Amino acid sequence: MNIAFIPVRGGSKSIPLKNIKEFCGKPLVYWTIKAACESANIDEVVVSTDSAEIKTFVNSLPWSNVRVYDRSMENAQDGSSTESAMLEYLNEPKTKQINYFVLLQATSPFTTAQMIDEAFKLCDKYDSVLSGVRFKRFLWNENGSPLNYDYKNRPRRQDYNGLFLENGALYISKAESIISHKNRISGNIGLYEMPEYTAIEIDEPDDWTIAERLFNKYNTKETARTSQNIKLFLTDVDGVLTDAGMYYDEQENEFKKFNTHDGMAFELLRNAGIKTGIITSENTQIVTRRAAKLKVDYLYQGKRDGGKLGAAREICEKEGIELNEVAYIGDDINCFELLSHVGMAACPSNAVKTIKTIPNIIQLKTSGGSGAVREFVELILA
Repeated sequence: MNIAFIPVRGGSKSIPLKNIKEFCGKPLVYWTIKAACESANIDEVVVSTDSAEIKTFVNSLPWSNVRVYDRSMENAQDGSSTESAMLEYLNEPKTKQINYFVLLQATSPFTTAQMIDEAFKLCDKYDSVLSGVRFKRFLWNENGSPLNYDYKNRPRRQDYNGLFLENGALYISKAESIISHKNRISGNIGLYEMPEYTAIEIDEPDDWTIAERLFNKYNTKETARTSQNIKLFLTDVDGVLTDAGMYYDEQENEFKKFNTHDGMAFELLRNAGIKTGIITSENTQIVTRRAAKLKVDYLYQGKRDGGKLGAAREICEKEGIELNEVAYIGDDINCFELLSHVGMAACPSNAVKTIKTIPNIIQLKTSGGSGAVREFVELILA
């Protein structure tokens, strides 16, 4: 089997927790994982980390061939090499038989599945393959002598072949060679050329700003947090459509307070051709009547196998859509799993702290029962 290995430490002095910091709408490491999962040559994706937060995010991803490897603290220090993390994993007794080992860097989000597959084509000719870009800059030694050109016969840029600059995006080698040489590359090395903009590595705050602009320019089809692909809107009830209050009269009749602005939101969604649904853990006639008033397409009440995520998957199957085409708003821990899997997730301003830690979740300005659903719907339809 071939595996993609993505090392992501939790520690970072320049950009704290940068590997799960939002980059163009998704945590940075998401883009590299996505590319690996979509590659025709990758069987399994291994994310090596020492961070509980990164582990929680990776485990929330919908791809079945992604798993986390708990990297030791010894190999997660500032001075630890990437090779130390690679060898730690490869020397594990439980490690499956690996043919090709592909090292991918989360700090190179421009890498795509197509690039990985193109690089694999070079493996027939070479022992190892590394990626890089064509570098057409003139370099000088500190003693004032040119390093890579003759300044007396300065070539024009268009006539200059330049040098090959390693961009740190991907490396492919046989697993046995890595173990033998204790290095990511060895033997006869092939060079896979990537576009010039992929040369930037995100290590400093300024790198981040520049990289996002480049990503949006060259990867517009991949940019996340877009409402254009949303085909289904789902919501929780208590704490979202209501203020989470439980009201009773002297006869012990239960009441819930809903918001008319949220009601109009469902009409706006219908007019936009987006299906709607309510998923709630409770089972009450109040919600049944409210759902009928809102004319939702799906109402799931009560506890069921698979929880709220299972209910959403059941609806997706009926509609013939994927979870990344679903928008969902929830506020409490029983919404965590579903919020972590949908394409567009949001929570009211008064949601519990655990929900607000979900990577890429939209934290609304409005509280539950006060128009939070309307605010989210307007973002979707904007």
